[in-house]
Amino acid sequence: MFFKKKKYNTYSDEDLMKSIQRGKSPAFDELYHRYSSKLYFFFYKMLWQNEAKANDFTQELFLKIIENPKSFDARQRFSTWIYTIANNLCKNEYRKKNNQQKAYDQHQLLQTATTTYTEIDFDKIVFETDLMAALMQLPETHRACFILRYKDELAVKEISKILNCPEGTVKSRLFSATQKLRKNLKKHQESYID
Repeated sequence: MFFKKKKYNTYSDEDLMKSIQRGKSPAFDELYHRYSSKLYFFFYKMLWQNEAKANDFTQELFLKIIENPKSFDARQRFSTWIYTIANNLCKNEYRKKNNQQKAYDQHQLLQTATTTYTEIDFDKIVFETDLMAALMQLPETHRACFILRYKDELAVKEISKILNCPEGTVKSRLFSATQKLRKNLKKHQESYID
């Protein structure tokens, strides 16, 4: 007699965590599949575009889930819970390094650009490099709000839970971040007007 294999891809995130708490490893595989790329990108943006750090922190976060799945409270949303942990890991790293203003080396990325790029490709690379540098100049709290809202497309209410601050503070940080980014990326706006 054959046993029917559960299709974890139809489970909600919260139901997957309940299964993980009961020791079902295929449920963890599904959860990892859903969130590993998102969290890698979050860590990459928050931790100075360092691929090795982003990878290490992603693995560390999922290791925490494996080691202590009971820490998840099924009454809350899984995405809020996991991004809260991710944000706290970043805060700990900032304290450890004591360097929130470390900017990405623009010159290194531009050196990798070859003459085979079209002008549009090159403009895109320059813009993305400048955007990354501008993001790194934002305070960590503003950068986290911006990335969670505009990259991960989370609602303001969820961001306020993740960052443990009022919704009004999130909105204020988003406004301030977009104003600073607009100012720092003004040269790109002007080049499109010309």
